[in-house]
Amino acid sequence: MPEINGVLVNTDCIHFRGDLPCKPNKEEGYRCEGCPVYTPIQKRVLIIKLGAIGDVIRTTPLVRKIREEYPDAKITWLTHTPAILPKYAVDEILKFDLAAILYLQSTSFDVLYNLDKDKEACALHDSIRAEEKYGYRMENGGAFPSNKLANHKYLTGVFDDISLSNQKSYVEEIFEICGWQFKGEEYIFDNHEEKGYNWPFDKTHPLIGLNTGCGDRWTTRLWSDEKWVELIKLLQQEHYNVVLLGGEQEDARNKTLSSLTGATYLGYFKLEQFINLMYQMDVIVTQVTMAMHISIALQKQLVLMNNIFNPYEFELYNRGYIVQPEKECACFYRGTCKFGVSCMEDLPPAKVLHHVKLCLPQSKPGMLTV
Repeated sequence: MPEINGVLVNTDCIHFRGDLPCKPNKEEGYRCEGCPVYTPIQKRVLIIKLGAIGDVIRTTPLVRKIREEYPDAKITWLTHTPAILPKYAVDEILKFDLAAILYLQSTSFDVLYNLDKDKEACALHDSIRAEEKYGYRMENGGAFPSNKLANHKYLTGVFDDISLSNQKSYVEEIFEICGWQFKGEEYIFDNHEEKGYNWPFDKTHPLIGLNTGCGDRWTTRLWSDEKWVELIKLLQQEHYNVVLLGGEQEDARNKTLSSLTGATYLGYFKLEQFINLMYQMDVIVTQVTMAMHISIALQKQLVLMNNIFNPYEFELYNRGYIVQPEKECACFYRGTCKFGVSCMEDLPPAKVLHHVKLCLPQSKPGMLTV
């Protein structure tokens, strides 16, 4: 190990910072010479998963596997959304920017997992030094499998017919890309319960959270206000407490639904508080959107409304159901409906209610209902 003016500096320690005192030095006064918590880094691992918040959340089970295989690994994660990653689980969380890129290109890793097909992610895969590389690289200006382990996931992304026939969940596929078999590893996520948020809920009856939006990209997923009103009234007839969930984009809709039904709507919140609000629910009803990923990460009972995506893509960990319209959707991965009116309107509220009831303690949830 290097010495500076006769002072030992363990640069290979998991706690080493280089620009600031390490935590053991700051809190306990330890120096590298004889440090009782000196932990040599076993593997330097880089995960590139830039993605949207939901995609980052559903990649976190991989961290559990890495920790199992390499208990003293230093895990670095590069992403567009660093705030969503729990700091207790990932050693170094970097926001994708020029400073992070320069740092990574001057560092060596033992293992690199690039799980994005974005051109910038693939370019980084090719430009960062690592003994082993998995995921996607550049080929003729586009993404291509780094090795054969990524072949299956790659093909489902470039050919609709292969994607439609796929029966592996996203989590299974990313484990496969990295050379492992998925064995039910859970998400790693913070419910923010320790922050002491106060919610005015009567918990003598089940709390059913309804996430009413789905973003702008895949509007074929949307359910009409009329359907939401019908579902709310059915839930209320069962004496369930209905709570409307969403962000700023859903604010006007949720206010309207609340005024028409009396369902509870507390407004929209910053992400940490929204996550904790969802944590209070007994069952969450949502379409395929960020709230779905948060629900799964919080280990909530979930009724997932789906039409345009392959239902096998979603790993619910035996905590809920996927419900789909009565007729088969003809708009696979399309943002607008070919027929003008989304088939989601053919999903009866009574069917959603039935599966909400199955999610409650007197029933045992399964995996899939179509």
